[in-house]
Amino acid sequence: MTQATETYLPEGLPIPVAETLDEPFWSGLRKNVIRVQRCKACSGWQWGPEWICHKCHSFDIEWQEVEGRGRIFSWTRMWHPVHPALNGHGPYITVLVELPHAGNIRMVGNLLGDPKQKVEIGAQVEAVFEHHNAADPPFSLLHWKNVG
Repeated sequence: MTQATETYLPEGLPIPVAETLDEPFWSGLRKNVIRVQRCKACSGWQWGPEWICHKCHSFDIEWQEVEGRGRIFSWTRMWHPVHPALNGHGPYITVLVELPHAGNIRMVGNLLGDPKQKVEIGAQVEAVFEHHNAADPPFSLLHWKNVG
């Protein structure tokens, strides 16, 4: 896992606001850590955050740190800005990353590098943390980059 030395996304995007439920995820990103939920009753992993286990319906959920490595499950190249701050910033690649060491849960993020690069399903990626320290409040984002 690495930390981005410069920001990939432009300033002016909406700031993610940590709610009670997903606060451990956002605070983890500030520390270069990915946290996801795991059920204490059945050991099932899940993403996105919920109050109840997707598998056994237990309310005994905890947050655990997971390795910032995975593989591309799906992807799309975005040509149209989804927010005014992204005008002139495209194209960019959004990937759905599967985390095999965390029950194969899947997380969405941007794929760093050439926005016109060839993307392969199954390609290995690792987490990159982008910190926006000048924002009020400061926040961090999770991106992905190809490994090897």
